[in-house]
Amino acid sequence: MPDVPILTMNDGTRIPQLGFGIWQVPEDVAAEAVESALRIGYRLIDGAYLYMNEAGLGEGLRASGVPREEVFITTKVWNHEQGRDKARISVERSLKTIGVDQLDLVLIHWPVPSQDLFVETWKTFVEMREEGLMRSIGVSNFNADHLERVIAETGVVPALNQIELNPELQQPELRAANEAQNVLTQAWTPLGNGRSFEKAPITAIAARTGKSPAQVVLRWHVQLGHAVISRSVNPERQAQNLDIFDFELTAAEMDAMTALDIGLRTGPDPSVFKLMG
Repeated sequence: MPDVPILTMNDGTRIPQLGFGIWQVPEDVAAEAVESALRIGYRLIDGAYLYMNEAGLGEGLRASGVPREEVFITTKVWNHEQGRDKARISVERSLKTIGVDQLDLVLIHWPVPSQDLFVETWKTFVEMREEGLMRSIGVSNFNADHLERVIAETGVVPALNQIELNPELQQPELRAANEAQNVLTQAWTPLGNGRSFEKAPITAIAARTGKSPAQVVLRWHVQLGHAVISRSVNPERQAQNLDIFDFELTAAEMDAMTALDIGLRTGPDPSVFKLMG
């Protein structure tokens, strides 16, 4: 079983650096995918209410035989469930649907500045953490100004900010803003839908190491020092994505990867993304 590095967040909670995400995993295969991932060696499962497969997450966890205390479970509160009462209902529903007594990390899924509820939601997160509903609280898709505001108005710093991050969207300013506040950066869609796989730096590293382009990109993430969420329902691909700890990119190769950044998103811009669904 691969020895996945463990990172420590600003609240002292330890989190596996590489995890398994269930975004766009159909409910009818989510349990099998989670069970497979846990048996292969993943110990972080990243879910969300929006994904509509949290029951499968819980089923897969129980079927895997891996003790609950060894698995780090993340969920998120969706946009239309922000606000004091709705956020609490969302978290309590996730606890019940997954079938656990406590979540390891809960995130505000998007800031949605147009509805201006993310600070109120954050205050509710702080209350729920104190009650023991979750061990850690964080945010997702927050830009630097959103992050600064929740900290300024509550005095509570998010443990983690999960953002879109891949070779063609490296967001160095936002990563630096996270670091300045001691907020762990975690990458979603880390492979950028494979758009950079044919780029010369990646193909050259793959040729040198005998690894796949996906493994090269995931290794790049790890060497940048942030956490990362990978995804596949194929057990062989799940294992490949976890098999990235037996090689390293050189300093020159890391520099070449940096040059691939073109600021191209695969998802929405958090500054303008509005209420949906």
